[in-house]
Amino acid sequence: QVQLVESGGGLVQAGGSLRLSCTASGRTFSTYAMAWFRQAPGKERKFVATINSSGDCRYYADSVKGRFTISRDNAKNTVYLQMNSLKPEDTSVYYCAAAWGGITATPVGYDYWGQGTQVTVSS
Repeated sequence: QVQLVESGGGLVQAGGSLRLSCTASGRTFSTYAMAWFRQAPGKERKFVATINSSGDCRYYADSVKGRFTISRDNAKNTVYLQMNSLKPEDTSVYYCAAAWGGITATPVGYDYWGQGTQVTVSS
């Protein structure tokens, strides 16, 4: 069992930056692929970024490529999402997720989810 806790969300002006963190319980963090998804009110959950267990392979949604960076520190059981040049359309609840089966951009591929952290970007 893996428990995920996100932090770092908040209110920021357009063009600003935020760094989200997701800390996992348990001793198997380094064996999981990790990802960030986001969900706006009334919309489906969408893929943002994913990173493999060793941290040397990353994929991003086209909408965030060049602005967001996913990284992980397996010694700290933590995955990060650095978000730069934020836009109002980035406003969402951001969720981290863990996958035993490797990286994927589809929510059904993930076994564990955090509770989410709100990111609001004002124009």
